[in-house]
Amino acid sequence: MESGRIAVVVKGYPRLSETFIAQEIYGLQERGVEQLIVALRHPYDPYVHDVHKKISADVLYLTEYLKDDPPRVKRAMDWAKTQPTYAAARACFENDLKHKRNAERFRRWGQACVMAHELPADVIWIHTHYLHSPCTVARYAAMLSGRKWSFSAHAKDIWTTEPWELKTKLADAAWGVTCTKANLAYLQSFCAEPDKISLVYHGLDFCGFPEAPRPATLRDGTGKDSVQIISVGRLVDKKGYDTLLRAFSELPKELNWHFTHVGGGELSQSLEDLGKQLGLEDRISWLGPQPRAQVLDEMQKADIFALACRVSKSGDRDGLPNVVMEAQAMSLPCVSTEVSALPEIIENGETGVLCPPEDVSSLSEALCSLITQPAERERLGSNAFRSVHDRFSASPGLDFLEEQFSRSLEPCS
Repeated sequence: MESGRIAVVVKGYPRLSETFIAQEIYGLQERGVEQLIVALRHPYDPYVHDVHKKISADVLYLTEYLKDDPPRVKRAMDWAKTQPTYAAARACFENDLKHKRNAERFRRWGQACVMAHELPADVIWIHTHYLHSPCTVARYAAMLSGRKWSFSAHAKDIWTTEPWELKTKLADAAWGVTCTKANLAYLQSFCAEPDKISLVYHGLDFCGFPEAPRPATLRDGTGKDSVQIISVGRLVDKKGYDTLLRAFSELPKELNWHFTHVGGGELSQSLEDLGKQLGLEDRISWLGPQPRAQVLDEMQKADIFALACRVSKSGDRDGLPNVVMEAQAMSLPCVSTEVSALPEIIENGETGVLCPPEDVSSLSEALCSLITQPAERERLGSNAFRSVHDRFSASPGLDFLEEQFSRSLEPCS
């Protein structure tokens, strides 16, 4: 590969909820792709995953708010005004302001000036994760610094970004990837050159996971040993945890089951309160954010994985949750909903069960069926294990990205 680094722009680093990004950075590192991580803010999570400890790339933290370091921002803005690229970049920024003028836009412009000013000379290319705020900063910084850029689009960034902004960003990007077929079709509909956007599943590094399907336990909800149900995800609206709790409340009272949740989020207290209102407090363990090793340990103890995704009022929705792949790699049957890319990884009745979103009764029936039928759990779990290994290894996607970056770093680019 041509000597030089890629600036990988992310909203925050490291983040517990973005294992897939960390795995990609590490996978590219192992393939010899030199990277500089550029983060719009410092981390807030209480833990880091093991994969973060393996990443050797330097991290450039931008000023999260411009008021945090006025001298740094002023130096960058003064520098930007002296660049031959300034007029075109500023014109782009001003044009965006005509569509949406707010403090957020000015903040991203300031961060872009800092990024462009402070990028080391050996950074040849810019790659951004997400098409919303990280992309805004990356795009302006690329214009100011005379570099080209590419993107990885995921979920919220696609579905909550306004069409005018998607069109401008997709037009300016050299190329991009996204992680689901639904995302790909949607983005290509806004792009004059649809072929420059490719489908690349994040995939999973199976190191540390079982090498063969594991048998289901004989727990069936009738004995003293409760059937263990797990979910991992942020406690936000699009994850549908309120629907899941209501589905639990409709299960037959005599069934012996227990639900464990891993993750934090803005709805933490309200969901705990809902669980109490539904009389479920003795059946639920809220573990909060945990390192990945603990997540996998909890999955190892579980019988069923559940996630009741929905499309939120803002349009936000999940892409292809890595936790579903991880659950399948642990031979867990997954109960989820027909939202976004979940049907791309869960084949209803073969590798898991899919229910209509917001359908409490359907979800409750699916859970009841799996709680009471260990043999069915084993069939679905074994199928899921084989499917995720056959279709969702991380290697093909990493190979594709390595090739794309190799081309992007060639002198003729």
